[in-house]
Amino acid sequence: MLSCELARTPLALPLLLLLLLPPPPGPASCAAPYDPTWESLDARPLPAWFDQAKFGIFIHWGVFSVPSFGSEWFWWYWQKEKRPKFVKFMKDNYPPDFKYEDFAPLFTAKFFNVNQWADILQASGAKYVVLTSKHHEGFTLWGSEYSWNWNAMDEGPKRDIVKELEVAIRNKTDLHFGLYYSLFEWFHPLFLEDESSSFRKQKFPISKMLPELYELVKKYQPEVLWSDGDGGAPDNYWNSTNFLAWLYNESPVRDTVVTNDRWGAGCICKHGGYYTCSDRYNPGHLLPHKWENCMTIDKFSWGYRRNADIGDYFTIEELVKQLVQTVACGGNLLMNIGPTLDGTISAIFEERLRQMGTWLKVNGEAIYETHPWRSQNDSVTPDVWYTSKPKEKLVYAIFLKWPASGHLFLGQPRGILGETEVKLLGHGKQLNWISSKPDGIMVELPQLSFPQMPCNWGWALALTNVI
Repeated sequence: MLSCELARTPLALPLLLLLLLPPPPGPASCAAPYDPTWESLDARPLPAWFDQAKFGIFIHWGVFSVPSFGSEWFWWYWQKEKRPKFVKFMKDNYPPDFKYEDFAPLFTAKFFNVNQWADILQASGAKYVVLTSKHHEGFTLWGSEYSWNWNAMDEGPKRDIVKELEVAIRNKTDLHFGLYYSLFEWFHPLFLEDESSSFRKQKFPISKMLPELYELVKKYQPEVLWSDGDGGAPDNYWNSTNFLAWLYNESPVRDTVVTNDRWGAGCICKHGGYYTCSDRYNPGHLLPHKWENCMTIDKFSWGYRRNADIGDYFTIEELVKQLVQTVACGGNLLMNIGPTLDGTISAIFEERLRQMGTWLKVNGEAIYETHPWRSQNDSVTPDVWYTSKPKEKLVYAIFLKWPASGHLFLGQPRGILGETEVKLLGHGKQLNWISSKPDGIMVELPQLSFPQMPCNWGWALALTNVI
């Protein structure tokens, strides 16, 4: 009897054609659970670990980290849009014949200490990390067989950045390892040729994007595959459904991998694993589908910027609020940092990550593995957000401002005399409360000096047996 693999593989077909075609049907016992259609793919349950994780770190790193000016879209703004400040920056700082490709040898990563990165990421309290394996500039952070002389093994670091980080994350942290991958490349001649044909031609995905994406998954086995950059092309140009069917049915990460919704024009917020909908998406209300708020500590750029001011960075109070709002509404927060060209995580980013970890050490119980409650925020007291653990009969009220009166009114929960218990996370002792009519409870907070506070940037009450 033929094995499943042999029964399904027409050996005479060229490999690149196989990448574009769905596998032929084999014996009934070998039938794949997911077909290459959105109807089938969208029905795949999201692996449970992702919703439980709640918090991840995004890392934007590439050749754009060398000019480190304005944005990671530097090449596009300088060469395509010719924005004046980018043109002036190049005129003032580089010779007239300097090309974007000339930045690659300067992308040295000479201070890149992957163990230090792993320590910082673990300290952040995040449960997954997503690295830009390739951004729209096309430079890959591994020695891609399909990106000759435009990758981190041939140019710049002369190192397999993806592999080094993958090994460190898996050996030294409890984070899940993920990779970002841009489908298109701004100036790749094959993509531009396909674009000029209104995407009737598929030279770029056949010869570059698809084989590279298969290589990436097989070689590094990411548990998050964060697709981006459709270049205005539909999903059938990218052959997204066939790739995802392989990813979910046959890939080495088929049981654990999660994907997002950026697989072609028109897919975002409609198809895929979880929804991102837009950059910095934070709806402020409960959504029926799992979603992620990808945002960046630098308010104006995903890549590192030398010209950033202190006011351009979110404060820890603002970041905690983003996390709390996002989780209360059923989302995950993916918070971005941009390392420097030499591979250091700047002090401002490291401080924010470690601060978030400090907060989560106290309040993580109210974040990790929680579910949205019947109310996402309080209708009476502002800056109060709710999460829950139904099996434990727990509701968490996370409040971002400590009331001067020492009493916190919660308008949503209803207490049960003799059953309801209220505790402040990090404090532990039961707190006094009284019912209010028709709904709500008034909680008497402990009188604590500043050093006695369990944390500094938001607090959580654990409410047991409330309705």
